[in-house]
Amino acid sequence: MSQSSALPPSVTRLIDALMQLPGIGPKSASRLAYYLLRSPAELSLQLADALRDLKAHTRLCTVCFNITESDPCPVCSDPSRDHSVICVVEEPLDVMAIERAKVYRGAYHVLHGVISPINGVGPEDLKINELLARLRRAGDNGQPVREVILATNPTVEGEMTAAFIQRKLTGLDVRVTRLARGLPVGGDLEYADEVTLSRALEGRQQF
Repeated sequence: MSQSSALPPSVTRLIDALMQLPGIGPKSASRLAYYLLRSPAELSLQLADALRDLKAHTRLCTVCFNITESDPCPVCSDPSRDHSVICVVEEPLDVMAIERAKVYRGAYHVLHGVISPINGVGPEDLKINELLARLRRAGDNGQPVREVILATNPTVEGEMTAAFIQRKLTGLDVRVTRLARGLPVGGDLEYADEVTLSRALEGRQQF
């Protein structure tokens, strides 16, 4: 008997929905579904409310493109941050990773991906043009950005993206640096520990 006929439709729909999440296969989705079935109803209601709030209240910051509930986001609107330094990262989770290190007090710019021709992702699909426009606006407003830290992951796609941005910044009066090689090649910022990230930030080099 197939799963679709052996299970109630509501359970099958939940398993199918969970399987659409990254890293969740049929077995993991089934375990999560059964866990929710056995748990108190309050847990499922809290999860449903959290998902509704996620879609209803979150947006992208119009300055740095990080995920936020207010625009501009708390980092961009914080006058104590050094807005003359911008750290360019691939995803919002990378911002969280760097913030956990508690050594960086500049601003951010989230690309929302990397250049990946094999996956059909080009520079125009990322927030690169928005970064260039942001640098020009800062200069026009008399508050120029003095340093751009390229903090893309040390993968083939991350290196390709960093090199592309570096070329785009050529000719602008801005220092371009890259995170030091304290980060493992092929790794993700999201999974780096605080000490590794701290050393990478402190040891960044001219690009």
